[in-house]
Parts: sequence; structure tokens; C-alpha cells
Amino acid sequence: MGAEPYYGPDFGQLRERDPEIAQVLLDELDRVRGGIQLIASENFTSPAVMAALGSTLTNKYAEGYPGRRYYGGCEVVDRAERLAVERARRLFGADHANVQPHSGASANLAAYAALLQPGDTMLAMALPHGGHLTHGSKVNFSGRWFDVVSYGVRRDTELIDYDEVRDLALRRRPKLIVCGATAYPRLIDYGVFRGIADEVGAWLMADVAHPIGLMAGGAIPSAVPYADVVTFTTHKALRGPRGGAILCTSELAKRIDRAVFPFVQGGPLMHVVAAKAVAFGEAMRPEFAGYARRVVANARSLAAALAAEGMRPVSGGTDTHLALIDLREVGVSGAEAERRCAAAGITLNRNAVPYDPEPPAVTSGIRVGTPCVTTQGMGEEDLAEVGKLVARAVRGPEASAEVRERVAALLAIHRPYLSRY
Repeated sequence: MGAEPYYGPDFGQLRERDPEIAQVLLDELDRVRGGIQLIASENFTSPAVMAALGSTLTNKYAEGYPGRRYYGGCEVVDRAERLAVERARRLFGADHANVQPHSGASANLAAYAALLQPGDTMLAMALPHGGHLTHGSKVNFSGRWFDVVSYGVRRDTELIDYDEVRDLALRRRPKLIVCGATAYPRLIDYGVFRGIADEVGAWLMADVAHPIGLMAGGAIPSAVPYADVVTFTTHKALRGPRGGAILCTSELAKRIDRAVFPFVQGGPLMHVVAAKAVAFGEAMRPEFAGYARRVVANARSLAAALAAEGMRPVSGGTDTHLALIDLREVGVSGAEAERRCAAAGITLNRNAVPYDPEPPAVTSGIRVGTPCVTTQGMGEEDLAEVGKLVARAVRGPEASAEVRERVAALLAIHRPYLSRY
């Protein structure tokens, strides 16, 4: 008689052997079930993704690539990585995919390593206008190792100033142009960026960590047909495990792979690679396209509700999964709004608005996103209600208990990680 099949995770065993950590896990589940999660860069993975993450694949060292490993015994994990690569290529219509980056930041580092030398010039979006630390911030490796020229948004429209991008590219002749953002609610015209890159002979890299899930679901246009390299994370709107990945043209495949390993990373996290394969497979299903469309519709509903409460959406609204809200007319800082919402059971983050007079620790705005609440099953009417709750919490801290009651009522219907997930 064969042995019983063994999977791995056993919460009872964890609770017995390490009750402190077991309680942390339970408390985190209580936290997300007890509040509305509006962090734009978060989501709730499926139980299937979690199952892959908690598997025996975590034990296997697999430096290298399938069929070309530096350790023996990789024939099984090779299958997981090949599945992840092939699914990513099919999902996004890409020539090549590297699924080993541990994060979006390490994916960006690898892309830069493949295309640039220290001291080369790159053109990217300024962090205060919605960019990312790895797009040239002086506190980040990107700002220290490269000559970074930054573009931003117009004061009048709060949209990317493509004329400024072209002018800077013609004057500074960057080797790489980066498009992508963490707090820009509108669609990015990748075709315009492609034209500018071609005009100055630059590589084009799209960092689509935030909207990649919307692209996978066909809710917004994809960057893949335009960019030489596309970097992204798997844990935001894509609803996969925490991690990163890179898509590129066949011309750059070897350079990207060598940059990820051995230049930037050692052994890949094979349990995470397997979980990425699960997430890519889930994103190929027709229901994921519906999810992506609902994320955008919910974000628009939330932004409109906040606007009706006197909280101005930057650029007038959103085309994606997030909205950036300017609170200066309300007279509350982003940091204070974040604290007041937390007290009322709503999790969001402070965020700078374009041309923000406040320092990053304070800010004049907040960023809200709808991937989590959409995964929970909330719709446009629910998000209109959530907008009113956010406004009530921000304007009147004395109403936190009342808001919490209304939050609890919503969550009684839409609670994460129930059997119906």
C-alpha cells in the first residue's frame, strides 16, 4: 500500500509548535476581514495560489534556468517554471518571459542591467508626479547609478506632458526611456512613447507593475506591443503571489536572462514561480476579464463618490484601478486622512499629488484602489457607499465608530476568504 499523499501546510501543527506566529496569521486574517482594503497595490490571492506558495517547492535550489541548472534534482521544478514562462508569454503575447525576479524592484534592476551601464542616461517619470523609487529617485540605486532625467505631468491637466517628454529626449538623448507609474490614474499612451524612443534611438521600458492585471484582462491597452522590455509585479491587480517578472522581445531575451541570473539574483523561489504559474493560468480564464473590467468600473465609481463629497480626483477621475485624491480643499493632510480612515476600519495610503507643497511624510492627498474590494465581490453601488464612508471618516474623526458599523455591514456580505471564493 502506498503512502498517503503529503501536501505540506498544516495549520494545526503550526499552532501547536509556534502559537505566536500562528496567532499572527489569524490576526492578519481578522484584520482584512474586519476592514475595507483600498491599498491600490494589494489584492487577495486565490487559495490555489496560496497552496502553491506553501508547497515543498520552497525546498529546492534551482539556480539557472530549466534544463540548465547548477544543481541536480531540478527536473520537477523545471516543469513549474516552464509552465509559468509559457503561460506568461501566451497571456501577454510576448516573445519571451522571465518569471524569476523576486519583486518589481529586482525586475527593474535586471532590466537596467541588461540595457544600461552605470552613468548612462535614462528618462523616467518623477516620483512626486506618480513615478516610482526605481525610476531614478536619489535614495534608490537607480538615482545613484544612472544619469536620470525626469518628466512629469502638466499643472493644468495633471496628465503626462508628452511634449515635455519628447523635448527632454531630444535634448538629453537617453539610452533608455521608462514609462509607468504608481500613482497615475490615467491611461499611458505607449504608442507615443514608442515614437519618441525611436526618434532618439532609445530602448523603451514599460514598468506596468500596477496595471498589468488590467492588461491581462483586456480592460486597458497592453504595453507589450510597444515596449522592448515590460517589467511587472504579480501581486497587484494580477492577483498572484508577491513577486516580479519581465517580458521582452526575442532580441533581448538572452540579455534579460543573464541580467536576472547570475547578475542580480541567485536561486529563484520555486514555490513562488509555481504560484505565478497558477496566477497566470487564472488570468487566462474568461471570468478574469470580467474581474478586470469591474476593477476599473469600481474605481470610477469610488472616484466619482469622493468628488461628490468635495474631494477632488487628480486629473478629474481615473481610467484604471486607482484614484489619486487631492484633499487640500478639505483641509486635511494625507497623513491625517490615512489615520482617520484606519480608525474607522478603512485602509488606504497617503500620497503626494502633483506639485504637492507638503513633504512625503505628510502629503496633500490619498491614493485609493479597488483590486481587493472587487475580489471580495463589491460592485459600483458598494464603492459609491465606500466613497461616502471615506469622506465621512476624513471629515469627522468623531464619526469613526459610526463608520466602522457601516463598514462591518458591507463586510458581512463581502468578506474575503470564505468557502465561496
